[in-house]
Amino acid sequence: MKFYEYRHVVGFEETNLVGNVYYVNPLRWQGRCREMFLRDNAPEVLTELAEGLALATVRISCDYLAELFAFDQVAVRMRLGGVTQNRITLLFEYWRLPANGSDAAGSEELMARGEQVVACMRREGDKTVPTAIPVALREALKPYA
Repeated sequence: MKFYEYRHVVGFEETNLVGNVYYVNPLRWQGRCREMFLRDNAPEVLTELAEGLALATVRISCDYLAELFAFDQVAVRMRLGGVTQNRITLLFEYWRLPANGSDAAGSEELMARGEQVVACMRREGDKTVPTAIPVALREALKPYA
């Protein structure tokens, strides 16, 4: 199954007093992955965001399977979970990559799974109203279903 991948190296500022990654940071990485996907695959949507489109995160979750620590290399992999009306469900997996940079099969470890539901909205004055998913975004997501 095809996925979009964002790679991240954990920094000290993302850990807690115990030394593992603070629980909120993988949620931030979901947002970063989504942003990089738009930059790389649907830059037209970035223009629409400046013209009143809003991609509102209406639900987000993460199931943690193991701990991550400073300097762990993480691949955040995103794929399309589904599309319903003006909402897009994105599925995420977090994989710890080998410290030596090897891409050898079987050397990655699944650390967490997440989900995000995004509603396409349009700003009209002081309100936001539901709007159709932009064609460029819909097309960019197709290969990742």
